[in-house]
Amino acid sequence: MSLRNGKKKVQNLRQIFLLFLFSFTHLLFSQSNSPLAKYAVDDNTKYTNVGNIAITVTNFGVIGTGFKTWPTQPSFQYPRGSGIEHMFIGGLWVGAITPDGSHRVTTGAIDVSSIKSGQMAGFEFTTGKDSKVVEKSSLADNRYYNPDAVSHQDFIADFTDTNKTNPNQNNEAITDHVPIGINVHLETYAFNYSFADNFVIFNYWIKNVSGDAIDSIYVGLYADLVVRNTNDAPPYGAAFFSQGGMGYTDTLKGEHINLAYAYDYKGDAGDADSYGAIKFLGASPFKNNTGYQSWTFGASQSSNNPLLFNPSDDNQRYSKMATGLSRAEITNGILKPSNNMTMLTTGPFSHIAAGDSINVVFALLAAKMKTWGGPDPDDITVYPHNRDKLYEACSWAQRTYNGEDRNGNGIQDTNEIWTSYGPNHQLQPRRFFLPSPPNAPRVKIVLSSKLAEIYWDRSAEDSKDPISNLKDFEGYRIYGTNAGIDLTVSQDFLSNLVLLGDFDRSDDNIGYNTGFGNVRLKQPVQFLPDTIHYYYKFSVPYLLNGWQYGFAVTAYDSGDASTGLISLESSKLQTLNRVVVGTQPVQDGSKSVGVYPNPYYTRAYWDGSQERDRKLYFFNLPAHAEIRIYTLAGDVVNVMQHDAATYNASDIRWFQKYSDGSQQMAGGEHAWDLITRKDQAVASGLYLFTVKNKDNGNIQRGKFLIIK
Repeated sequence: MSLRNGKKKVQNLRQIFLLFLFSFTHLLFSQSNSPLAKYAVDDNTKYTNVGNIAITVTNFGVIGTGFKTWPTQPSFQYPRGSGIEHMFIGGLWVGAITPDGSHRVTTGAIDVSSIKSGQMAGFEFTTGKDSKVVEKSSLADNRYYNPDAVSHQDFIADFTDTNKTNPNQNNEAITDHVPIGINVHLETYAFNYSFADNFVIFNYWIKNVSGDAIDSIYVGLYADLVVRNTNDAPPYGAAFFSQGGMGYTDTLKGEHINLAYAYDYKGDAGDADSYGAIKFLGASPFKNNTGYQSWTFGASQSSNNPLLFNPSDDNQRYSKMATGLSRAEITNGILKPSNNMTMLTTGPFSHIAAGDSINVVFALLAAKMKTWGGPDPDDITVYPHNRDKLYEACSWAQRTYNGEDRNGNGIQDTNEIWTSYGPNHQLQPRRFFLPSPPNAPRVKIVLSSKLAEIYWDRSAEDSKDPISNLKDFEGYRIYGTNAGIDLTVSQDFLSNLVLLGDFDRSDDNIGYNTGFGNVRLKQPVQFLPDTIHYYYKFSVPYLLNGWQYGFAVTAYDSGDASTGLISLESSKLQTLNRVVVGTQPVQDGSKSVGVYPNPYYTRAYWDGSQERDRKLYFFNLPAHAEIRIYTLAGDVVNVMQHDAATYNASDIRWFQKYSDGSQQMAGGEHAWDLITRKDQAVASGLYLFTVKNKDNGNIQRGKFLIIK
């Protein structure tokens, strides 16, 4: 049986399996981001959140969540916060020939159609009782700052295949698992740079602890890649998983890029116009070869396409790892759309002696397409540039891995300086090394009616390039979104920012040489209790009250002509602020409290599609107020408490759906979703309201009309 037969039970097999597995063990895929109980240290609560890609990383060989925590925690989401997912589940595979001549494969996760009912086969890595995912950051202002961190967000985890039972849950048996005898140390690296915020690097160190040599080792990254917008297509059932297109690019312009990818073939509701991908970056001992495998979910060897059968035992899995699909098999054998798995493998490593290790590095990437269309947006004869951003991400991921080994050949060439040493004190290149843009400025936004005033500090101007060690700051860019963009691209503010202003140094031949006179303040300002001094200000007038906007300020450098490095810009995401423009608090009652829109007509442009996606605003409120709404008969419809310092409207559905909880309100406005205190939608009619100033007791009154 498979998902493809359409039966409801089998359609939900993935969900049924995961629900059983996770409730049975109490350790995989919790429902929230809260810490797990002490007795269950398997940690699946960590996900990358410094850049624009969000991937769950665990300490038991699994990547992603299997959508068990959907929608509260991402599996492999891009853009971060958008709800567009790119993977159901994934995990590390290691295959080897053991001294007795057996082919063994340890799998971190597998196609769950091969699970035997009631058994925990396929999830074969475990972790110790004192283990946890450790987080570090190279960002000085990050709570996890550590000078030893490699990236802006490192996750560090250790796990093993040596257990036949799970030591964290009553030694529950792992069915059909015969250990190779390996320990794995995993480090993941994520960045917030605008040119490097859409990939996460997975750096695996695999150590032979079996006591005997193991031979012919293959290492693979398996993933059930599926690219869909979960806001419009909830992640369950055959229809969700069967829309995929798969592809593989081994070389590009004569260079190995070793890239396996997936995308939404049909282009259903939600415009999931992006790629999810796996890329092999490198290994030690040196390897630059890969094998690509894909197989159909639940397919047997007797299926219509036996080439794409689902491997169900160690011999079949080892064969898959050792034998990649040919270009012809990829082109002609993988049907689109389909429900296919993806695996990228490197090897063989001829020999690992007892106590020795190998190092294998992959990246998970995501990128937007240039043009969205169907039925196959990856058809390069129709859309020749749709992979451009994906290939660009590949290039930056590879460059990050290569570091001082600039051409990635594993040899110190005459134009390279290597500065690192390996475990045996051999000279090696420093890896995971990126040129960096200036630090992002610190930003403060002050809102008032129809106006946003954006302030930022000058900390970016002291940034030094890590390669040249020179201060190469060049200028600032200010970005903003248009009103209503949140209603068409849920939460994806980042890709919809437009340039509002660009100001750079006037003493060089780079950029526009505008100088900073139009944005520099005569004297820096503070907004107590904030102790930051803000030196610059950019005003954005003529905005619409009650609408949500996004604003960001970046700093960029001058680039480096001697090395061909283009100007680099700090991450927009790092300073992206969501704001709702409106009136400031009015304490003295000099301005009348009011409601807009008034009259309110159902299905106003800013409303969502559902009954609870509505809102109207009370404005000119005091800083601390109580709002009461009445029918003409005097019945209380709703009572709301307003605090200008803390209120951001996250209590109503509109902002839960079209924002992310970080939105900033002007302080003098309060949103109401037209739902009564008895949780019912209000009817058409005239309503009365009172607003009490809780600081002085003054009360104002008014009325508004609702027309449905």
